[in-house]
Amino acid sequence: MSPNRTVDSYYGASAHPVLTRPSLAGTADCDVCVVGGGIAGCSVALHLAERGYRVVLLEEQCIGWGASGRSGGQAIVGVAAGQAKIERLVGMAAARAIWDVSVAGLTLINELTIKHAINCDWVSGQMQVALKPRHERELQEELANLHNRYNYTSASYLNRADVAALIATNRYTGALYDSASGHLHPLNYTLGLAAAAAGRGVKIFENTRALAYETGCPIRVRTVNGQVYCRYLALCGNTYLMEFAPPLAKKIMAVATHIIATERLGAKRAHSLIANNAAVSDMNWVLDYFRLSADHRMLFGGRVSYSALASFGSARSTRSRMLKVFPQLTGSRIEHAWGGYVDITMNRAPHFGRLAPDVYFLQGFSGHGVALAGIAGALLAAAIAGTAERFDVFARIPHRNFPGGPMLRRPALIMAMLYYRLRDLL
Repeated sequence: MSPNRTVDSYYGASAHPVLTRPSLAGTADCDVCVVGGGIAGCSVALHLAERGYRVVLLEEQCIGWGASGRSGGQAIVGVAAGQAKIERLVGMAAARAIWDVSVAGLTLINELTIKHAINCDWVSGQMQVALKPRHERELQEELANLHNRYNYTSASYLNRADVAALIATNRYTGALYDSASGHLHPLNYTLGLAAAAAGRGVKIFENTRALAYETGCPIRVRTVNGQVYCRYLALCGNTYLMEFAPPLAKKIMAVATHIIATERLGAKRAHSLIANNAAVSDMNWVLDYFRLSADHRMLFGGRVSYSALASFGSARSTRSRMLKVFPQLTGSRIEHAWGGYVDITMNRAPHFGRLAPDVYFLQGFSGHGVALAGIAGALLAAAIAGTAERFDVFARIPHRNFPGGPMLRRPALIMAMLYYRLRDLL
């Protein structure tokens, strides 16, 4: 056993020891090759192995190295686009099916952590908080929609006084509280999924970059020092696939986000900041999100960058945002600071589908991947096994390429995002 070889973050520092996994050298044969060792890829591998498939998983770095092991750890019901947009894109019946899958994603976390004894510090409760009257109206409309059209009763509205009693700040004017959503240690959760998959026979190769694949019978996946022959291929690398799958890269954009972790505050002080220990995210486009860790630190994230040029080495800006919410943390030391990329789509809806009859993909979680990626992996596994109904509902969501081509699409996105940053001020 050895410490996890991931990015320098609070999660990396507090990760459970893991087995050192080899890189692929030579040839491997399997039923399904999975590319990507995050929550989605590990879930695909685990669920396929439980169905009796022979699975090889390839990870360019180490398990949980990408967004799955760096995120804010908030497991939230629904999808980033919101149900109103999903209804417009695919109709009410399909939108309801997508919603039900997202709810099942939260249930699946509970089932997997119990079944496989994954210690990942799960805490129930998540709050989406308003900063202005417009946000309050939007939350109340969303709550009415969830109750009346989706029969979802886990959510409730909190007024300003209710929020002030739970979060020690005067910044928020209302909130939507969901008792079914929650938060966890995302890296330990991902490592637990990988360990469960390996325990059921999945061959996991780390430090193994997938270079290209050739369709056929079988499919051939080339790596730096080897190759994998398989019947099916599952692409779960999100923004890290790049030239491995150019058609997918056109549909997503890497957006940088940053997180800091304070020193240990002690149980009493920590819970004086968030009395119900819920995860919190605000409603601004450039949002803040935060929660308490199991060892009573404040984990605070935000400062989204669309330029992909921002350094992850400085915590100054993120700390400044934290102090606007919790000025009482002015004297608290920042012990960890890190960043990573979220894969967003143009419409913020998840992007699942096939590049060929035997080549499947999952991407575009747009910040909602903690819960959705796990259930998406189960859906992909079911689709390979011949039950594709729920997977194909997601595949019906239309997606456009980011405009501008390789050279201009990021500048075009930056200009578009200026509108939303200005809207946060209104």
